[in-house]
Amino acid sequence: MYQTRKNNPHNQHKAERIQKYSPMQFKQYVTEWKAGQRDLSPSSLRHLESLLVHHLYPAFQSRRMGTFDHKVVEAFIQTMERNGVGLATQSNAFATLKSTLLDAHRFGLYDDNPLDAASSPRSTTPSAPSSLLPPSSTAYAPSTATCSATRET
Repeated sequence: MYQTRKNNPHNQHKAERIQKYSPMQFKQYVTEWKAGQRDLSPSSLRHLESLLVHHLYPAFQSRRMGTFDHKVVEAFIQTMERNGVGLATQSNAFATLKSTLLDAHRFGLYDDNPLDAASSPRSTTPSAPSSLLPPSSTAYAPSTATCSATRET
């Protein structure tokens, strides 16, 4: 039974993919991954290339694809925060890394998705300070003195 399952074509293909892609460096893997992104507009490709050159390649260029885990992803996010990278850029860089690693996970490179336990960058939408009152509150209503003065004139 073990030999039957081991010799299953699905398992053989998965083993071949792992053997091919696991030792591959991140930059080389991304080059192949990018070639498969046929639906990107020229401006999206330029944006992707900028994220890769300025954020992802400096962090992961020579890292082997088989060595990614949630701690590596978490460290990347923390480094961007420490370096003062803007929230929108953090989010875009994380989304690009996420797409790449999700593709590798679907190939079978990882038993567990390296992004499962990693936190995502902070939201790019700032939350309103709690000291502000909503516009429907009485603080925004004109005072009665102002209203009576306007009626008299």
